[in-house]
Amino acid sequence: MSHSQLLEKHLEQLKALDKQFSVLDLACGSGRNGIYLVEQGIDVIFADVKKSALEQAKAALSKNECSSAVSDANFWQVDFEQAESLPLIGKSFSAILVFRYLHRPIFEQIKQATISGGMVIYETFTVDQAQFGRPKNPNFLLEHGELAELFADWQIIHSFEGIVEANNDAGKQAIAQIIAIKP
Repeated sequence: MSHSQLLEKHLEQLKALDKQFSVLDLACGSGRNGIYLVEQGIDVIFADVKKSALEQAKAALSKNECSSAVSDANFWQVDFEQAESLPLIGKSFSAILVFRYLHRPIFEQIKQATISGGMVIYETFTVDQAQFGRPKNPNFLLEHGELAELFADWQIIHSFEGIVEANNDAGKQAIAQIIAIKP
């Protein structure tokens, strides 16, 4: 699976962000989105609960032609869902990427950890996804308008909610996307 086209469309804005702060690829999985940014010369912190996912991202960067790739990346094994845990408090990022992951209690931490002028790029499934396959659990599915409401006080530069073509049994998936700049 390749990186999200959202990153390509907004690459120049990502490159223009404050370089003193890294981009956080939150719940990065195999790291496909963060790897793309590292290949573009952007510092990325890959964060995931699974050590195997982080090792997969690191291995993909190591075999990459970009020799500086691994030095532009950091790996953080962290459980964002641990009760009473506030892993993002006190941290600062120029951007936070979240793809195919939803844990509502962390939204305020994401907003707080994004620097002023920084961006959040978020994409995950909506409640309509249940008709096309997994996930079906409402805890992992956004309500209609939920992302736009969460970032209503930010500058929204991209917003989409609907059904798109997908490489799954149904051939479709229901997603919501937002790219928002923190005031």
